[in-house]
Amino acid sequence: MRIKFGTDGWRGIIARDFTFAGVERVATAIAAYLREEGLAPRGAVVGYDNRFLADRFAQAVAEVLRRWGISVYFPERPVPTPLVAFGIRHYRAGGAVVITASHNPPEYCGIKFIPEYAGPALPDVTERIEFLLESEPRPESSLRGELYPFSPQEDYFAHLARLVEGDKIGGAALKVVVDPMFGAGIGYLEEMLRRYGAEVTAIRNWRDPLFGGGLPDPVPSRLQELVEKVGEKRAHLGLALDGDADRLGVISQEGRYVTPNQVLALLCYYLYAYRGWHGPVARTVATTHLVDRVAHAFGAEVKETPVGFKYLGRLLREEGCICAGEESGGLSVRGHVPEKDGILAGLLVAEMAAARGGSLLRLWEELVERFGELVSQRRDYLTTEEEKKRIMHFLQRWPEKSELAGQEVVKRTTIDGVKVVLADGSWILVRPSGTEPVFRVYAEAASEAKVERLHTTVKMELGIESDDRPPGF
Repeated sequence: MRIKFGTDGWRGIIARDFTFAGVERVATAIAAYLREEGLAPRGAVVGYDNRFLADRFAQAVAEVLRRWGISVYFPERPVPTPLVAFGIRHYRAGGAVVITASHNPPEYCGIKFIPEYAGPALPDVTERIEFLLESEPRPESSLRGELYPFSPQEDYFAHLARLVEGDKIGGAALKVVVDPMFGAGIGYLEEMLRRYGAEVTAIRNWRDPLFGGGLPDPVPSRLQELVEKVGEKRAHLGLALDGDADRLGVISQEGRYVTPNQVLALLCYYLYAYRGWHGPVARTVATTHLVDRVAHAFGAEVKETPVGFKYLGRLLREEGCICAGEESGGLSVRGHVPEKDGILAGLLVAEMAAARGGSLLRLWEELVERFGELVSQRRDYLTTEEEKKRIMHFLQRWPEKSELAGQEVVKRTTIDGVKVVLADGSWILVRPSGTEPVFRVYAEAASEAKVERLHTTVKMELGIESDDRPPGF
C-alpha cells in the first residue's frame, strides 16, 4: 500500500489502512530522515492521543527509532500535539512523531511528523519521508537508543504563563466551561484557568476512544452539550478542544457559537489595541479578510498562505508575525512554538473576555461596527473523478469574464486553488481536494444574501450538480 502524507500527516482507518506494519514503515522512513539530516543524535519525542490503540502504535514507533540508535522521550499518558511540539524545544530534540488523527472519526488514526523547528512539516520534508518510505532503508547503527520519560507539562505551563496575562482572568472572576471532547487535551486548559483564579467546570473530560459516538471536532453540531452547560452555569465562556488539542471552539456567554474567523479577528484586534503588539499577521487563503481590515488599521501587513498551518508556522518562524490563524480553528502567536495550539488559544480568548468585559458577542458587535460585517461560509461539493478533471481544466481560465456575481474582479490568486477577489471586498475560493473527488468552496461577503449569491454563481459556472455541506455550516 502506498502511504502518502496529507495536509497534516498520514491518516487512515484502523486495521484497514492504518496498521502496525504501516506505522513501522513510516517510523523507519522518519528514522532514516533524522539520520541523513544529522538530527538523530538529538533524539526524538513520541506522543499519542486518546484514540484506540494509539499508545500501542506510539510504542511501535519508539521501538523502531531506538533500533536506529535514536533515543526517545516517551510519555506515560496521552499528550496534546502542542505539548509535543513544545517538547522538541524543551529537550532540543531532532523532531517528534505524534500518533493522532486530530478531529477525524474514532475509527481513524494517524501519524504526524514535527521537525526540529517544532512546527508542522513542510512539503519538502514530507516528500523526502515519502521517498524514503519507498526505498525501504535499513538501520545504519548497531547502537540502541535510550528511552527517557517525557514530562515537560510544568515547563509548558510556565511558558504559556509568559504569553498570557493571567492576572486579568483572575481579576475578572471569570466563569468558564471547558470541553476537551474526550481528547488528549484533558486537564490542561482547565488547570491553567484554575491557577489564574477562574471558576472552571469541565465536561467530557475522560478518555473515550469513541468520542461519545461522534467526532472530537469543536463545530456547532458537536457542541450542544457545551452550550447547555454554559447556560446552566451562567458562565462567561465555553471553550472546546479537538481530539489532539491543537484547535479551539468557542461559545459565548449567550450560548452562541463564535466562529474561528471571528475569534481570529477579535484576537488580532485585542493584541494590537490592548496588548500594544506591532508586526504583521498571517492567515490562510481561506480565512476571513476582516483580519486584513484590523491589521491595516494598525499599519500592519497581512501575509496570505496556502491552506495548512505548516505555511503559517513558517511565517511565525521567519517573518516576525504576531499572530497566525486559519478558518478551521488553529492559531499561534509570536513567542510560542510555530504549531497551532488550542490550549494557548483558549487562554488568550479567556484573557480577552476578562479584560474587555466578558461577552464575546458584544465584542464582536463592536468590531463589526468599526470594521464592517463580513459573513463567511464554506461548502463541499462531491463530484465524480471525470467531473473533477473537467472542473480542474475549467478553473485554469476561470473566471472567463472581468466580473463575477455582478461585481468587478480586482484580483485572482492561485496559491491554493483559485481565489477571486471582487470590487466590493467579497471573495470566493475554489480548492480541489488532493485525495478525493471533492471541491471546497469558500465565500465571504457583507451579508448572507451576498454569500449565497456567490455560491450559486460559482456552482452554476463550474457546472456542479450536488453539494454536501460540512457540519456546522
